[in-house]
Amino acid sequence: ILGSGTMGIGISIAFADAGFEVTIVDPSAEALERGLGLIEKTYEQSAAKGRLTEAQKNERFGNINGAAGYDSLSDVDLVIEAVFEDMDLKKKVFAELDGVCKAGAILASNTSTLDIKEMAAVTKRPEAVIGLHFFSPANIMKLLEIVRTDKTSSEVVVTALKLARQIRKMGVVVGIGSEFGFVGNRMLTMGYMREADQLLLEGASIEQIDRAIYDFGFPMGPWAMNDMAGIDILNSVLESTGAAAANPKPFYNVSRALAALGRYGQKTGSGFYKYEAGDRRPHLDPQVDEIIKQEAAKLGIEARKISDEEIQQRCVYALINEGAKLLDENIVYRAADIDIIWHYGYGFPRYKGGPMFYADLIGVKDIYETICQFHDQFGHYWTPAPLLEKLAQDGTGLLEWTPE
Repeated sequence: ILGSGTMGIGISIAFADAGFEVTIVDPSAEALERGLGLIEKTYEQSAAKGRLTEAQKNERFGNINGAAGYDSLSDVDLVIEAVFEDMDLKKKVFAELDGVCKAGAILASNTSTLDIKEMAAVTKRPEAVIGLHFFSPANIMKLLEIVRTDKTSSEVVVTALKLARQIRKMGVVVGIGSEFGFVGNRMLTMGYMREADQLLLEGASIEQIDRAIYDFGFPMGPWAMNDMAGIDILNSVLESTGAAAANPKPFYNVSRALAALGRYGQKTGSGFYKYEAGDRRPHLDPQVDEIIKQEAAKLGIEARKISDEEIQQRCVYALINEGAKLLDENIVYRAADIDIIWHYGYGFPRYKGGPMFYADLIGVKDIYETICQFHDQFGHYWTPAPLLEKLAQDGTGLLEWTPE
């Protein structure tokens, strides 16, 4: 595992728990020592709570070693890169790994958004390069997006699926399209979060949006979630990929305004909400209301009363529409895979089955007609996915659909 940050630590624990020997590589001795210390602390806490015996704790922590350089990777079967989300840095890492690792070794990236084809292109083994996108915290979250490129061999994909089972993850194979973010994060960013941000500008409050989405069945609303994950992370991805300004009408105006002020969420004590020291409970902040009003004024948007039903429809139907595009683009094999991703990775309410199942439950024709109304009301970015239009005309559901 390359990198001893939050993701590197979580991935290492996931493999060590399954009995694998793990080497964490970090050129910073200080960072490596801190990372190993956090892993040991995690195991000690589990033992103290009775989840592990003392023998199990020692065995699992004993599976993990630290190293400063790549020399120790010459005979490993798999390397997972978990360094900072910067394409130039990742390409440098992959080029170096290609020269060090043995023939047949799989080179994987834990990137959540960046193009793995670019990383593979700097190696002489593009067939052995794959994405293994763990969700944070990686030792707890069950989802693993297995990201294939057009060069990734079938053997490597099947090996990744087997590996997912061995480390007790739900592995879902996805591909790479023209948009960033694979499946889960593309749907999140290009649909769900985009609408939540737009709804703020149009008059819905942060509290109302979070409450409406919680009432729909999610464990938390988009803004509480964003504060927990870090607004700086979302903003960095938006800026590096150009996703915020990918359309004639730029999105994420409120999120970007907060990031510009250093309001990154819980980690800085303020984001969409404000937080007291040592307390993760969110508190409303009038300053954010003013920021929202300023951003709306810049765009000439007048506030109006918005119902909870509209909030739920726009956030969830945006997910469905983007999911239908992914199916049409062959980025994901089947609608049920999208539902698995959204249940295990993002907390979509299990009793509603996932966005694709939920669309079939409501009726694809009704979903399509509502999206057409949103298109008329809000503009081009609500253009219905061609697959939704086709299924609405045929009277069939998304879960019935198979690629031609």
